[in-house]
Amino acid sequence: MGLEWMAWTLPSALFFISIGVALTLMTVLEVYFPTIKRQGFLPLATTRGDRFFMSLLGSAFIHVIWLAVSDSPVLWASALSVGYGAILLRWG
Repeated sequence: MGLEWMAWTLPSALFFISIGVALTLMTVLEVYFPTIKRQGFLPLATTRGDRFFMSLLGSAFIHVIWLAVSDSPVLWASALSVGYGAILLRWG
């Protein structure tokens, strides 16, 4: 069975590849530099993995809302999501 039915595009393939690379990197970081829970601006103590998951979930919401309210290119939503993720991972 082939993958012709999936209609893969280069941006969607790069997206899933980058998620896989990020998960691999997070695993390696956890093995070599174990994380501890810490309290940032979020109202609960979180680990590195918790903040990464929340950044992925928030990025999905940013993209869905962007598509619902804007005709601008989705690349802007992606840039906004990268900034959101960086802030959440660093200070969340």
